Amino acid sequence: MVEQLVPVIFLFIFVILFGAGLLFAVSFAGPRVIKTKRELMPYECGIPGQDTVDTKIPIKFYLTAILFILFDIEVVFMYPWALIYSDSMKGFGGFIFFEMIVFMAILIFGLFYVWKAKGLQWE
Repeated sequence: MVEQLVPVIFLFIFVILFGAGLLFAVSFAGPRVIKTKRELMPYECGIPGQDTVDTKIPIKFYLTAILFILFDIEVVFMYPWALIYSDSMKGFGGFIFFEMIVFMAILIFGLFYVWKAKGLQWE
């Protein structure tokens, strides 16, 4: 059992050390430029920026984007299932169908949860 974990532990340690080494190398070798307030202002088509850098974007935009990505990825998982299900009716067809029913129940529960939490309303 321990022999099987040695490569995983080695890879974990290697990834941590490699990531830390890259962060150190970038902070050590990176430029040390201090930008002025004028350089930090947004620039659009030759017109000086009107807003400051700390423009607030309402949370509903982020929530909508996250929900779109979440439900879009779940729907993408249904396409390969439909292709496999038609070919596997002889063997594990019932199990695969039950598996998708559970997946759809979780998806519908998530949709109703977001709906009840008023995550889909813009007001």
